[in-house]
Amino acid sequence: MILSDPEWQAVMLSLKVSSIAVLFSLPFGIFIAWILVRCRFPGKSLLDSIIHLPLVLPPVVVGYLLLIGLGRRGLIGQYLYDWFGFSFAFSWRGAALASAVIAFPLMVRAIRLALEAVDPRLEQAARTLGAGRWRVFFTVTLPLTLPGIIVGTVLAFARSLGEFGATITFVSNIPDETRTLPLAMFTLIETPGAEGAAARLCVIAIVLALLSLLISEWLARWGRKRMGA
Repeated sequence: MILSDPEWQAVMLSLKVSSIAVLFSLPFGIFIAWILVRCRFPGKSLLDSIIHLPLVLPPVVVGYLLLIGLGRRGLIGQYLYDWFGFSFAFSWRGAALASAVIAFPLMVRAIRLALEAVDPRLEQAARTLGAGRWRVFFTVTLPLTLPGIIVGTVLAFARSLGEFGATITFVSNIPDETRTLPLAMFTLIETPGAEGAAARLCVIAIVLALLSLLISEWLARWGRKRMGA
């Protein structure tokens, strides 16, 4: 399958955006999942609802909220731009942020389910043997949660690859900057005579998504076997 330079750029940008989105959101995903499972505090249900809100909100709404919050004249974005010359809006960094926000609930949910399956008595036993809280987390909790972390990471990556609504609303559709694979397909579909190119990108999107799911399943099985070894 031969792709043109703009098509390759869209594919590579999607891989870059999705990878960065997952890489930077993973520590927060583990932290939030741990809080939701191991901590009790007022407003826990509200926090849980806010974390999962992107799953039920239209992606365009998420993109609009990001725009008014982190745009160059947004509530926070104007200070980032005026003080540091940094802006998320209309850049690939904003595309990564939008993808991370949309995919974050899937990551947290997978990690949370894995954490809930960890027997707290194992952690308590480690504590009674003299291990500190952080040592227990890194040597007991985190390894036992590994299959869920893997699944959550790969699912978030796959979801980031397909993100469209929040991305086009927050960072627009700029060639070589924010035109990811879904946005490139949208552009080609609207371009007369570009049906073949759109079909090629569609095939690539399906293959990438399928590979992500297969890798997720394989890594999850590998993690479970490793834990049982």
